[in-house]
Amino acid sequence: MQIKISLSLSPAQIKIFFFQFHKQSMESYALALSSSSLNPKPLKHINPPKILPRSSSSSSSPIHLLCRSISSNTPGFTFSSNYKTHNNYYSFVSPKRIYNDLVVARASESSGESANPAEFGRNLQLAAMFGVWYLLNIYFNIFNKQVLKVFPYPMTVTTFQFGCGTVMILIMWALKLHPRPKIYKSQIVPVVMLAVAHTMGNLLTNISLGRVAVSFTHTIKAMEPFFTVLFSALLLSERPTLWVVSSLVPIVGGVALASFTESSFNWIGFGSAMASNVTNQSRNVLSKKFMVRKEEALDNINLFSVITIISFILLIPFMFLLEGFKFTPEYLQSAASQGVNVRELCVRSVLAGVCFHSYQQVSYMILQMVNPVTHAVGNCVKRVVVIVSSVIFFQTPVSPINSLGTGLALAGVFLYSRAKRIKPKAA
Repeated sequence: MQIKISLSLSPAQIKIFFFQFHKQSMESYALALSSSSLNPKPLKHINPPKILPRSSSSSSSPIHLLCRSISSNTPGFTFSSNYKTHNNYYSFVSPKRIYNDLVVARASESSGESANPAEFGRNLQLAAMFGVWYLLNIYFNIFNKQVLKVFPYPMTVTTFQFGCGTVMILIMWALKLHPRPKIYKSQIVPVVMLAVAHTMGNLLTNISLGRVAVSFTHTIKAMEPFFTVLFSALLLSERPTLWVVSSLVPIVGGVALASFTESSFNWIGFGSAMASNVTNQSRNVLSKKFMVRKEEALDNINLFSVITIISFILLIPFMFLLEGFKFTPEYLQSAASQGVNVRELCVRSVLAGVCFHSYQQVSYMILQMVNPVTHAVGNCVKRVVVIVSSVIFFQTPVSPINSLGTGLALAGVFLYSRAKRIKPKAA
């Protein structure tokens, strides 16, 4: 006989089980002894006891009755039997094997109980990473805006920020905090194209931040989903669902309403923020289009690291060509004449560069732990946090209609992230 046991027993219940088993065994032994004393036979003529096949009386076999009795008297015990014949005999399961099964079942139950604390720890770590992501983003926007106010050279500032990121990446690889990437020839062109789009996106964002309020720049950047859908349809031939298209309406309407009522509005700031949406979302679509070979694909952290280094190298010649070398005492003193001394300017520039790389690094780490839709929802919440914190810190004047437009655009972004969860019905 082959017995399958699924149970969840405490040590006390295991003792009850063996007590019941021992009791039934003794009773069976006593019955066999009494019958043999009434009809004694030589030992050599005793035939092995046959158990009736399952088709005739499997449900009344001794071991079946024993386990059924234990199952009814022992909480948490479930018995099911699956009989297999071997030379027309059934083989009994030894108590030692039953004990081993009980130990294994108890161990599996313990491992299931310990999974909950592990899941709780992972969720706690994820929540902390989201908090760090938001906090670094807030500080980056504050420090970056303070620097660009008195040092209006966005290409120089962006190059310096990519330089800070490059130094941090080299330290990370030197200390073996993350394995170095292995780049294949087939990856060079796609990665360079991604780096160009990444460079342009961050450069245009800094141009916008230097011209208009932080809150207005991030309100315009709330239109990123619109360009994601557009480029996905044009380059990847992906047809958006009706829910996705519907969510774009409040996004476009909210951004338009906020733009018409923005006190710091100017066309350079508006156009550069809109152009950053184009470059950033084309970068995301290109990454999906080109990085398709999983055996050669870089992980998120190394992909971001390689793109950052390439962006820094690409920006250096353009910085000298278009803006020249601005880290001179003359330009630094000019910035100091606007209310920020040289030391404060340098400290805030370094802090902005560190926060710039760190918040993007944490964002890519979160993306490795959650699905893209959850990450998009977190990015929507991050934008709300940045807009509110910048309005409070810089005391930006916001009209009720402007607030309505900003809120409408952010609500549309949230609806878009939810609409992405809805899978289209198969035709």
